[in-house]
Amino acid sequence: MPIMRAISQRSIGGPEVLEVVEVERPAPGPGEVLVRVRAVGVNPADRKVRSGHVRLFGDPPFTLGHEFSGVAVESGRDADSFRSGDQVFGWVTPPHGAYADYVVVPQTSLAAGPTTLDHVHAAALPIAGLTAWQALVKVAQVHAGQRVLVHGAAGGVGHLAVQIAKTCGAYVIGTARAAKHGFLRELGADELIDHTAEDFTRTRDVDVVLDTVSGETGLKSLATLSPDGVVIDVVGIGFDRTAVKERAAASGLRFVEYNLDPGPGDLTALADLVDRGGVRPSVQETLPLTEAAKAHELGESGRVRGKVVLVP
Repeated sequence: MPIMRAISQRSIGGPEVLEVVEVERPAPGPGEVLVRVRAVGVNPADRKVRSGHVRLFGDPPFTLGHEFSGVAVESGRDADSFRSGDQVFGWVTPPHGAYADYVVVPQTSLAAGPTTLDHVHAAALPIAGLTAWQALVKVAQVHAGQRVLVHGAAGGVGHLAVQIAKTCGAYVIGTARAAKHGFLRELGADELIDHTAEDFTRTRDVDVVLDTVSGETGLKSLATLSPDGVVIDVVGIGFDRTAVKERAAASGLRFVEYNLDPGPGDLTALADLVDRGGVRPSVQETLPLTEAAKAHELGESGRVRGKVVLVP
């Protein structure tokens, strides 16, 4: 069997547990496609799994990585959507991980990559972009004239949410450190709040809150809503939302804990949105796959603007 590199961890812990290993290259099974990985997006979920905060992959050893861009190499039985050489992007779930030279992916989790992006920027889209797109377009149905508040607006999901909300015609308010306000203005944000120095709850009549922070932020966000408004928490596993759910119910307000449900139709819609010029992912830093630990350290610093991407 051919050999490939992957980033593995033999124990739960800090970034230092990530190591380069050589393993057999996987073969695609029925309905699967073998993809040569060209770039991997680094997400908060990766750090949660590595540290044991979330146990999606079971016990180590395992390889992290959910979103990627690459080239189709080989298809398994009953997988006829892609040919060898096709440029693709998508997402993968355990036990497979994309921090590797190759990854096996169900063809239903792949789509043709955006034609206007290179692999590095396309890899920043599948998880972060679909999280923002599904929450704003499919759940909240944001439309022109609405007021949308995006928490963590300069982050991986947040900076894409700002752009997507603007394409819907919304007035967009973002929370972020002051140093990131210039970046967000360039993306089209109408109003910015430095959450380290200002009380965002002074904002009122918000139709949609996209919460990429969770915890106390979601609870406080209820005070900003219009009577028909909604808070959508997209952070995923790891937070207890009991308090915010109870307060929302008692106040007659909507709170939605949204979990990403990617599919080829939505991936294609996202690629089309990018190719029409409405959304551009921002990549703060590109690192070699072998520096996955450094990528995690950057993410944990809380200073990342947009995304960090690994390149095999």
